[in-house]
Amino acid sequence: MTKEIPFYKPSVGKEEIDQIDQVLELEAGSKVEEFEVEIANFVGADYAIATCNGTAAMHLALSAMDLKRGDKIVMSVNSFPNVPEVVRHFDAEPIFIDIDPNTMNIDLNKFDEYLAKNKSKKLRGAIISFIAGQTPDLDKLYEISQKHKIILIEDATNALGVTFNDDTIGSLKADMTIFSMNPSNGRSSISNGGVIVTNNEEYATRAKLLRTHAITTTFDDYGNLDYIYDVVDIGYKYDMSELEAAFCLAQLQKTNKFIKRRKEIAAIYLKRLEGIKHITIPTHSPEHIFTQFIVKVSKNRDAFARALKEEGISTGLNFIPLHLLSYYKQKYNLKITTYLNALNSYQQILSLPMYPSLTDDEVNYVCDKVIGIASKWV
Repeated sequence: MTKEIPFYKPSVGKEEIDQIDQVLELEAGSKVEEFEVEIANFVGADYAIATCNGTAAMHLALSAMDLKRGDKIVMSVNSFPNVPEVVRHFDAEPIFIDIDPNTMNIDLNKFDEYLAKNKSKKLRGAIISFIAGQTPDLDKLYEISQKHKIILIEDATNALGVTFNDDTIGSLKADMTIFSMNPSNGRSSISNGGVIVTNNEEYATRAKLLRTHAITTTFDDYGNLDYIYDVVDIGYKYDMSELEAAFCLAQLQKTNKFIKRRKEIAAIYLKRLEGIKHITIPTHSPEHIFTQFIVKVSKNRDAFARALKEEGISTGLNFIPLHLLSYYKQKYNLKITTYLNALNSYQQILSLPMYPSLTDDEVNYVCDKVIGIASKWV
């Protein structure tokens, strides 16, 4: 019997409903402020700035560092399109670096080499994405960033709760870290909430100011009226709603539970798919939290995905390399062979269903179909 297994499905329970009810019944204080305190405590950061989505958080972070026209920001060519997109909104230039083919994260040696050869003052920083819930070698990343004196933003939108050497991402040596409460990048999502966390007071203050139109009010402890306001810069409408914050609070409180379940699912995938002909499982560290589960199909990946779809199993791609996308290919005259590791990886990668509410039976069904299709693959 064919089952329908979506690529991603939100995991929602009574906790989310209770939090939202508090907002609707006007019983709560500011859920946004509560969420900011809770997520800052969760990751061990001094400041958290909640936004309407992860892309807004990333754009706001670049505004906080005062990115200018013509500046350059380095990133992996295997990033989600929102990463170069926010850079281009400043008329700044995204610089792409090839990947480590084993982890699909940025190749840190090539990152270091590029920075060593390019000393322009316009080269302001880097946005480093953590693919599928796995970090690169952060000791090396921080060393490189500090050596070359660039601003480091971690794109941890797929990595809330991940640790490195027992410390939680968001509390370490990046200037800012971006989280998303939706690890699916928009597919079947309920919440799109985003967050900047930082230990830098200047960045936090500026981000909070710009988040809501750069409006200031005169309300203070001495009773001055809060309907008198001023605008001191050009800002955005990036604030998180109270309903969004209520949902995100409930989800945040389940983060470790979600991670535990995804690791259990990954353990089944790893045990059953290891050594299967035509299927390769990329390198994974003990800290990997598997927001996606990526395999490599030796040939005819798209046909393999279609065969799985015929069995009711939806799959995904994380991600299409940026230099293959029409805008960036044409804007910067990029050849498809410029980033060979990313190109070769892209031709094989396939993300299998991964979310906490997947049952063991459903995971085994996916494994059965992958193994069955692979056994007949030519």
